[in-house]
Formats: sequence, C-alpha cells, structure tokens
Amino acid sequence: MALKRVVVEFGMGTDLGGADYTKAAIRAVKDALWHNSLTVADAFGVPRDGMHIEVHIGAGVPDQIDKAAVAATFPYGSVVVIATQGGMEIPKDVGSDRTVLVNAAVIVSLDLATGGDES
Repeated sequence: MALKRVVVEFGMGTDLGGADYTKAAIRAVKDALWHNSLTVADAFGVPRDGMHIEVHIGAGVPDQIDKAAVAATFPYGSVVVIATQGGMEIPKDVGSDRTVLVNAAVIVSLDLATGGDES
C-alpha cells in the first residue's frame, strides 16, 4: 500500500455552556469539512470508501471525547480519531460552567501507486 497524504484541513469548534468536548470536537471536524467540496478520491480514481482519514483533536480533557461519535461524522472512509491535550477552556463569570474550544486537523490519505518515486 502506498498511502499518500492528499488533504489537510483544520477546524475549530466550541460548546459555549455545557463543556461537552464531544460536541465541540464534532463541530471542529464539521468546520474543517464544511468549507470544502473535496473530490480527490474521484480525481485519483479511488473509491470514497478507500479514503484513509486521520482526525487529530486537541481538547482540554481529551479523555472526554467520544471518538466513535466523532468518526461517525464522516459518511465514508476509514477513520481514526486521535485525541490529545490542547484546545482551550474559558470559565464563566458565575458558577463552575465553562466554554470549551477544540481544534481539529483532518488528514486524508489515498492508496496511490508511487510510480517508482519512493520519496
């Protein structure tokens, strides 16, 4: 298999009052995707289900992200979600509630013939 990175997109998502990291992560992924109409799989003659999608999520509490729910955001492809420390938390003026901000990087790779170029 000759996986080649063909797309890298970035997004940001928030949950303003519930501190729901999964909701913010899904919004970050959608932010990365909604501004695009990517046809790279079709352009290279690769079935859409052949896309390898790696999602990196940066969040204040990465263990609170439901990775399966984030992966379900994608209609096709093989999806791996990696949650790491990052993002931001902003406390509210009153009480213990906070706004969470999550960043996402969506990386799409396709299995392409190298044509002899191994670089």
